[in-house]
Amino acid sequence: MTHLRRATSPYWWPIARKEGGVWAVRTSPGPHKFARSMPLALIVRDVLRYAKTLKEARYIIGRGYIKVDGVVRRDYKFPVGAMDVVEIVPTGEIYRVVPHSVKYLDLIRIPSEEADLKLLRVEGKNYVSGGRIQLHFHDGRNLIVPADVGLKFKTFDSVVYSLKERAVKQAIPFKLGVRAVIFDGTNVGFIGDVVEINWTLKRRLSTVALKSAEEVKRTILDYIVPVGEGGTAIKLA
Repeated sequence: MTHLRRATSPYWWPIARKEGGVWAVRTSPGPHKFARSMPLALIVRDVLRYAKTLKEARYIIGRGYIKVDGVVRRDYKFPVGAMDVVEIVPTGEIYRVVPHSVKYLDLIRIPSEEADLKLLRVEGKNYVSGGRIQLHFHDGRNLIVPADVGLKFKTFDSVVYSLKERAVKQAIPFKLGVRAVIFDGTNVGFIGDVVEINWTLKRRLSTVALKSAEEVKRTILDYIVPVGEGGTAIKLA
């Protein structure tokens, strides 16, 4: 399907459903699932408000003024999702896409020192030629590492990844006590420490309890990302 009606677009997209026309921009195939991402044009026009119309947003993107994860993206339909780093080249502004309790996804301003860093969740791994291990991350990215390094990572762990060096800077294992953020479901955007894990036969549906200073939220393992131990490894709020 190449077209998308506004009325059937994801509920959290920041667009009017009954005004502004019938159609909405549909994301191109890319690193994030349709239901967990929004087109780059919406980021430019409706979130950052650098444009008033889709035509203006397409012009800005087409001129190469927007980078996503350090790469210039000229496709106005490019899907932008959780933990992506968005840079406005002419102004030097840098944002990170983070889960939000109301907006589902929101952009926060981050310092230039973190422009190179991205949080990635390990979705799986497999052996490749040479006895090495290939790690698969939530944004479609893959990384081949020596076997002794790869064996240290497990599915649902996360890493702080250097976009320039294409290397892991820090590993964050999923375990009791680790701080995590919920990036999907009813409790999206909640950050807390893992205090309970109830494993099931299908691991992705295991239930996890996260506790903050004031409350406890429960969700399934597939909806959380470890973000640090004793705090968040990168800026998320």
